[in-house]
Amino acid sequence: MRRLRPLLISFVLLTASAPLHAQQETDDGSASLAREYVRKGENDKAVYLFGRLRAEQQTAPNVLPDYLAALQATSAHKEAEKLVKKALRQRPTDVTLSVTLGLVYQKAGDNAAAQKQFEKVLGQLTTEQVLPVAAEFQKASQPEWAAKTYLRGRELSKNDTEFAPQLIQLYTQAGQQSKVVMETLRLVQDDERQLPFVRNMLQNSLQDDKDFETLEKELLGQVQKNPERTVYSELLLWLQVQRRDFTGALVQAKALDRRGHTEGQRVLDVAEIARRNKDYESAIQGYDYVVREYKAPPWYAIARQRLVQTREEQVRNTYPINPAQLQGLLQEYQQVLTDLGRTPETAPVLRSMAALLAFQLDQKDKAIALLNEVINMPRASLDVVDQAKIDLADIFLLRGEPWEATLLYSQVEKTHKDTPLGYDAKLRNARLSYFAGDFKLAQSHLDILKQATSREIANDAMQLSLLITDNTAMDTAGVALRDYAAVEQLVFQNKIPDALRGLDALLQKYPGHALQDESWFLKAQLQRRTGDYAAALATLDKITANPKYDVLNDDALFLAASIQEENLQDKQKAQQLYNDVLVKYPGSIYVAEARKRFRKLRGDAAL
Repeated sequence: MRRLRPLLISFVLLTASAPLHAQQETDDGSASLAREYVRKGENDKAVYLFGRLRAEQQTAPNVLPDYLAALQATSAHKEAEKLVKKALRQRPTDVTLSVTLGLVYQKAGDNAAAQKQFEKVLGQLTTEQVLPVAAEFQKASQPEWAAKTYLRGRELSKNDTEFAPQLIQLYTQAGQQSKVVMETLRLVQDDERQLPFVRNMLQNSLQDDKDFETLEKELLGQVQKNPERTVYSELLLWLQVQRRDFTGALVQAKALDRRGHTEGQRVLDVAEIARRNKDYESAIQGYDYVVREYKAPPWYAIARQRLVQTREEQVRNTYPINPAQLQGLLQEYQQVLTDLGRTPETAPVLRSMAALLAFQLDQKDKAIALLNEVINMPRASLDVVDQAKIDLADIFLLRGEPWEATLLYSQVEKTHKDTPLGYDAKLRNARLSYFAGDFKLAQSHLDILKQATSREIANDAMQLSLLITDNTAMDTAGVALRDYAAVEQLVFQNKIPDALRGLDALLQKYPGHALQDESWFLKAQLQRRTGDYAAALATLDKITANPKYDVLNDDALFLAASIQEENLQDKQKAQQLYNDVLVKYPGSIYVAEARKRFRKLRGDAAL
């Protein structure tokens, strides 16, 4: 009997637990089936099955949401309230259930009870509960209460910047830009290390001029109140560069230079961005400041070089080009070389002089001599040498020696494979093949370049590739495109009168061809270069007046506005045309610049 007693006890326990195990399996099956009914929208059946579950399982975290949804779908709001309260009694520390109860009141249409419950949640909130409660509110599409939760958490932590990233995200999603600005500035107030994060958040949240103006106004106020805090000047500098207000950006860069003792580097950076954006006046102002204020290395020499290079770029882009100004620039280059010496560091000056001599002053032999000097310069880096080789190849092409040009381009491609310089050489080789009418070879180069890491090179490659594709689809021999490419080569060689005659012949020979709008646009650009502004505007009208030329309509309209503003000084007409760009072509690449110019002509104070 003693031996039989343990076996009897085990048997009793096993038979007692069997019904419990069977009940558990039954409940699990019912819950799964009920969830399936909820998914199908058969909520009455789901409520019935959920109601048959044991009380503790009805409120289990994996069952409660579905049971609650089924009850609310059948308008059983009182039962829903009882269910959540029962769950709260079982799990009193689960604060998200308190949020759920408020949502039940809200779903039942009792907004006063819902608000009272949400306020109770916030009133009893602890620092550890902030994140889960806010997440619950966000999951329930209650961003205002989520924000209130974070703000209450900030009060509890007694830290003015606590939960700023979460609040910025909420305010951004809600389109509350003034609050976004307030929170971002709060974030960098005590921790300047947050500056990169803040810039990124602002980049994603600021949508239009009004948003930029709100931030700019606030930053200007902060800079004036806290002149010793560089973080506000840093943000204002960043913002003004985003808005292409390089004059304002230079003011902040100068202040940051003085505070940081960076010897003009900040000003130099802004001036270079201005130059790339063709704001030559601001760029020249910046470089001139560095030259005047900082006479020592390292930035003085760079500023001296870039100052004269920017002046040349400005002269070359102001039509008609003034030959006397070109001669003056040549003397400035020579003075820079006299002061700084002929070294690898001043090689860019020699290259710029060579381009000026070859393309503007028709002194190709002198230009070639200067570039060979760079190529053979002791201690010159491979980059400097190969940049000079590309320049030299351009001059050979200018002289009508394509074989010499392609040889040099190909050399640079090999020595700088998969680099921006190598891609640049490949693009020029593609253009050379295009000029020669070998469109298949040009396209093989361009197909590679469209994947280039340099956005500018990839875009140029894409444009040329599309031009070739569009105009050889129907005309596989590309007869008209050959004539157009020959004209573009004349433009490259600075033979403007010959190019204009070639365009007239092409337009007469191929009336209605797909190249017609391209030809009109190129002709208008050349007419502007020769100072025939009236003719340029008349040519552009042929594009803007014809809906068939919709691809180049915004280009033509913006160019017409630029001629009115810069060449004819007709500010009112220019303002009207810039506004036309904004209204008719809101997706155009010219919108940002057109808006800036329009507002400047209108006389807006903040730019």
